[in-house]
Amino acid sequence: MQLQWDWSIAMEVLPHLIRGLWVTLLATAGGMTLALALGLMVTMARRARFRLVSWPVGAAIEFVRCTPLLIQLFFVYYLIPDFGWNTPLVTGILVLGIHYSAYTSEVYRAGIDNVPRGQWEAARALNLNRQQTWTRVIIPQAVPPIVPAMGNYLVAMFKDTPLLYAITVQEMLTRATNFSSRVFSTVEAYTLAGVLFLILSLLAAGLIHRAERQLVVRET
Repeated sequence: MQLQWDWSIAMEVLPHLIRGLWVTLLATAGGMTLALALGLMVTMARRARFRLVSWPVGAAIEFVRCTPLLIQLFFVYYLIPDFGWNTPLVTGILVLGIHYSAYTSEVYRAGIDNVPRGQWEAARALNLNRQQTWTRVIIPQAVPPIVPAMGNYLVAMFKDTPLLYAITVQEMLTRATNFSSRVFSTVEAYTLAGVLFLILSLLAAGLIHRAERQLVVRET
C-alpha cells in the first residue's frame, strides 16, 4: 500500500485532534493532581509507626506498581459497578492518578529521606509539633529536589493517555482512529497526533527544566 500525504485531509482532521487534545490535557492534569496528592498521603501512611497502617498501604502500592495500567483501566471501568460517577473520563483520571501515585510516593519518600537528620532535631528543639515540622521544615526542603522526577512522571502520564482509548475516552488517539476509519486514510491523522504529542512533551520538559533552574537559584 502506497502512503500519500493529503493536505486537505490533514486540515480536516486537525480540529478533531484539537478537541481530543483538550480531553488529553484534562486527563493528564486531573490524573497528575490526584497522583501528587495521593502520593504524599501514601508516603505519610507508609511512614506511620503502626504496622497495621504502613504494611497494607505498602502492599497496595506494590500491587499497583506490578500490574499494567491497561489492566487497571479495564478492571475499574468494566468490573466495578456503575455508581453514576464512573464515566470513561472520570475513570481514566482516577486510574491514572492511582497508578502514578505509586511512583510519586517513592519520589516523595526519597525527597524526605534526603532532608538532613539535623533538621528533624532542630524542629524538636524549637518545640514544633508534628504538623508544623512537616509543613514548615520537612516538606519545603524535600519538594524542590524532586521537581525533575515529578516532571518526568507528568510527561510519562501525558504519553500514557492514549491507553484511555481502551475505555472509549474521546482523547486524541481515539479521535484520530475514528477519523481514519471514516476517510480510509491513516497517515494524516496519526502523524499529526504524533506531532502534537511531541510538541506538548517538549514544552512540558522545557517548563520543568525552567522550574528546576528557578528552584536552584532560590536555594542559592
